[in-house]
Amino acid sequence: MTTLLVAKQYMKLFYSKFEIYITPFLKFLLAFISLVLINSSLGYMTGLNRLAVVLIVALMCSFMPTNFIVIMSALFTLLHLYAFSLECTVVIGAAFILMFLLYFRFSPKDTVVVVLTPVCFLLKIPYVMPIAMGLIGTPASAVSVGCGIIVYYMLRYINLNTPVLGQATDEEMVVRFKIVIDGILNNKEMVVTIVAFAIALILVYLIRRLSIDYAWTIAMVAGSLVNIMVILMGDLMFDTNVSLLGAIIGTIISFLITLVLQFFVFHVDYSRTEKVQFEDDEYYYYVKAVPKVTVAKPEKQVKQIAGQGKSRNTRY
Repeated sequence: MTTLLVAKQYMKLFYSKFEIYITPFLKFLLAFISLVLINSSLGYMTGLNRLAVVLIVALMCSFMPTNFIVIMSALFTLLHLYAFSLECTVVIGAAFILMFLLYFRFSPKDTVVVVLTPVCFLLKIPYVMPIAMGLIGTPASAVSVGCGIIVYYMLRYINLNTPVLGQATDEEMVVRFKIVIDGILNNKEMVVTIVAFAIALILVYLIRRLSIDYAWTIAMVAGSLVNIMVILMGDLMFDTNVSLLGAIIGTIISFLITLVLQFFVFHVDYSRTEKVQFEDDEYYYYVKAVPKVTVAKPEKQVKQIAGQGKSRNTRY
């Protein structure tokens, strides 16, 4: 454990020293991964599938505000859909506008969440998002997570129904509009996932703010269990065909990832907890102080080796 704590201190020191370089690199990496996944999932416009285009756009995102990544991801998605179907472009574009209004109104600082949620779905670890955002976010973060869920399921629906949407003729434009809208609004699995993630996120947030020992660990366990329970209840009620084994394995992996997050964000020693009481002219204060677990960075020791007799002075 001491080795991990020392490594943590070195990592924090390294980030604070080179933050001006690390932050743009992380934004570039996030933009690159999201654009590559969009191209691999859709890929209808061949001009956007070129690696040079993705690298140039990701490089632009690295020097722009983080919200620019969301805008460029939405633009890539709409351009691919435009090459595939005008009806899909109109419906998904309208959905993007509504989500942007909700996102910028309630949680404009959770840009990474909107992008990471679909990415986590594609990586088969979506359950990490409600637990992680319950630990480091606010209840408003449920809006950002919900927007990411909607984006994933919209693109998934289009992928699964590509033959149906692609074979319709121009005279069936109204029919295609209806197919796309009904497919998105009637997606019960998406609704159940949004509700489960929102409940888990808010529960984790409420528990981790309690003044009890191991609040973060209890919050993670409770959020994981509630998330699975709500998803399974939704499956029983609406027949969403959710894989029980996949949900359990995904939740376990997500729990392990949030343990790493806890180590870097909230690693404390409850054995040295102190309760302090003091007062001023108007109030009495009862404070519970829990010390952080830190170690001092090991200092380098320089040994001087002298001769047997007098010390020698070397001239250069």
